[in-house]
Amino acid sequence: MDPRLLEVARRTKGFMPDDEGLALHRAGLRAAGTGLGPLLEVGTYCGKSSVYLGAAAREAGSVLFTVDHHRGSEENQAGWEHHDTSLVDSTTGRMDTLPTFRRTMVDSGLEDVVVAVLGDSATVARYWATPLSLLFIDGGHGSEPAWADYRSWVPRVSIGGRLAIHDVFPDPADGGRPPFELYSRALESGAFSEEEAYGSLRVLIRTAKGE
Repeated sequence: MDPRLLEVARRTKGFMPDDEGLALHRAGLRAAGTGLGPLLEVGTYCGKSSVYLGAAAREAGSVLFTVDHHRGSEENQAGWEHHDTSLVDSTTGRMDTLPTFRRTMVDSGLEDVVVAVLGDSATVARYWATPLSLLFIDGGHGSEPAWADYRSWVPRVSIGGRLAIHDVFPDPADGGRPPFELYSRALESGAFSEEEAYGSLRVLIRTAKGE
């Protein structure tokens, strides 16, 4: 990965360690090189993972769509451990990560390959028809939003395409259960097999129709 882009990713607000980001970049390269469709991530936040995947898209001649309402997932709201007061709009009093994301894209120079889709994930998915070479799920980690993202977007992954899920913790003491449950469901469906596990990142490859 371009060292300049890696430095932008490292200084961008987010919850993805560098080594997991680089693993995501590798998965993006493998997926984008198949020509099975664009890359798409659910959960943009400030654009850290968008830099890793956007860099992969550029290297492989593809594009990344990143879907988020930019109002913060439930664990990023006031009163929660990960709440960042610097991301609150002083006029509305609500979380707004869109301006920070835009700055990240300017800093990275990836505006030509990273397309921001502003809206609710499930709503966008209802009108999405393009097959995907990679889907990265890293939106809200509560049960309802996580499963909505899974059911809405996983059917769009092409055979031979990748499904990446972040914050997968087999031990409940290490983190919330929904991402692990999505990962387990994908494997149990028989439509996916595991390609790589790095930290809390899981990358699966679709081998059959279903889900």
